Amino acid sequence: MPKVPFWVFVLIGLLYFTAVRVDTMDVDASQYAEISREMMVSGDYLHIYDRGIDYLDKPPLLFWLSAASMRIFGVGNFGYKLPSILFALLAIWATYKLGKRLYDDVTGRMAALVLASCQGMFLMTNDVRCDTILMGCVITAIWWIQEWTITRRAAYLAGGSAAIALGMMTKGPIALMVPVFCFATDWALKRQWRMFFRPAYLWAVLVIAVLLIPMSIGLYQQFDMHPEKVVNGAQGVSGLRFFYWSQSFGRITGESPWNNGAKIDFLMLNMLWSFLPWIFLFISALIVSIRQVVVQKGRLQPGQEWLTTGGFLLAYLALGSSAYQLPHYIFVVFPLAAILTARHIADMMAQDRLARLRQIMTPIHTVISLLLLLAVIVLAAYVFAGGIWATGLWCAGLLLWLYLALSKQLKARLLWLPATAIIVVNVLLTNFFYHTLLGYQVGAAAGRHIAAASISPSSVAIYRVSDPLNSIQFYAGGSIKSIDTLVGIKRGSYLLTMREGLDKVAALGYKYDTVKAGEFYKVSELTLPFLNPATRAAEVKNYWLVKVR
Repeated sequence: MPKVPFWVFVLIGLLYFTAVRVDTMDVDASQYAEISREMMVSGDYLHIYDRGIDYLDKPPLLFWLSAASMRIFGVGNFGYKLPSILFALLAIWATYKLGKRLYDDVTGRMAALVLASCQGMFLMTNDVRCDTILMGCVITAIWWIQEWTITRRAAYLAGGSAAIALGMMTKGPIALMVPVFCFATDWALKRQWRMFFRPAYLWAVLVIAVLLIPMSIGLYQQFDMHPEKVVNGAQGVSGLRFFYWSQSFGRITGESPWNNGAKIDFLMLNMLWSFLPWIFLFISALIVSIRQVVVQKGRLQPGQEWLTTGGFLLAYLALGSSAYQLPHYIFVVFPLAAILTARHIADMMAQDRLARLRQIMTPIHTVISLLLLLAVIVLAAYVFAGGIWATGLWCAGLLLWLYLALSKQLKARLLWLPATAIIVVNVLLTNFFYHTLLGYQVGAAAGRHIAAASISPSSVAIYRVSDPLNSIQFYAGGSIKSIDTLVGIKRGSYLLTMREGLDKVAALGYKYDTVKAGEFYKVSELTLPFLNPATRAAEVKNYWLVKVR
């Protein structure tokens, strides 16, 4: 197997950075961006507020990093997304290092490519939430702790513990549980029982506890010291209990009110698209790995590992047992899936016993790659007319893919055809499809105009607009209130409204000047009629930003 060259990762990294052209999406990403902006403005990094209201949901690390980034680079897509993109690159590097440590350099590079080019990773750098930072922290922790188990260098254990703490400050106890799942299964199958009882773990716990102190102080001051506050519809809410128990384990025990009826297969079904184009190779790898341990009667042989398989399976069972699940919850273990997949590809290319499986998988992934290429040209050139640039880039990508598919010298088609296809797909998705789609988000469009026209956000009100509108605060650069009545509206103030609201303004005798008008659509809920240019006009709604005279 030839090594994956470094320039491929440079190309993918540059593609990640083009995502800063894409606006943050309502609801979650734009909410996190606005919380980060408010934190930057206030300078209060211990207490978290969402438009001035106490916020108790996600831990603070994303907000800390994005607020610091925006203080340096300014408020905008680049400032908000930069930390998450950097952590995506960290996750790729740590995956390479762990794959190299577990197997060899070739497998490590393949694992890094599988992770870097899966659809979920491209999505995370476009629709930035907490998961990219969480992934980077967790896989770094697993890599460093694995280094410690081999070298016994205390710096690796300290670094791994610090990475766990940072992961917990990103999305809670899952950052601790995934490494525990990984090493517990690996040590148990190797019968390394002494590894469960090492005095050094006390120092690891101390490092984690010390690093969690600032966040814990903030939670205690903001919530536990004020039981009179109404938080998420209840009084007497403990911020510490919420973070360390309710938000994670409470979803499994039923204590948490969050419940969307997701079943145990929910995350795997969503992996069918989020781990494209590698999903069938991963499922095959998972089955082969489980079968191998069963045949060996639950005992690993020298040179084998179950850190990746066991970590993925136990994490999946824990996450899949939650009463409330979203597709991106499984992203935290994508690096483990990538290493498992890469090793499977290497085995298929090198071992005669897997030759039949390679003959089955190669045409399957060739067809998947071609279908992805055909689908993206429809999205980038027909759904949203990308013009000659989109068509030209797609033609160049297709010619490259065909050259690789027909090349007799290329040995690793199973690796390069899917990777080439998905990179071409996401060049077009990011720079043409997503970029154009987010132009239909009323919050970003109206917010940008408010900021560009130097309109004070305090003079703007939202009246009868059927859209989440989280993004308007971020792009306008300040909090904008929503109103239910026009009584008492002042001359010179601004209203963002729809046709119904505009008719109400006129019926009450108010005069107004239109400052901006446009079309919008709830971009997180795409439908075929909206994607079809011929029927889109009936799906979009109109908005107006007016100045009251």
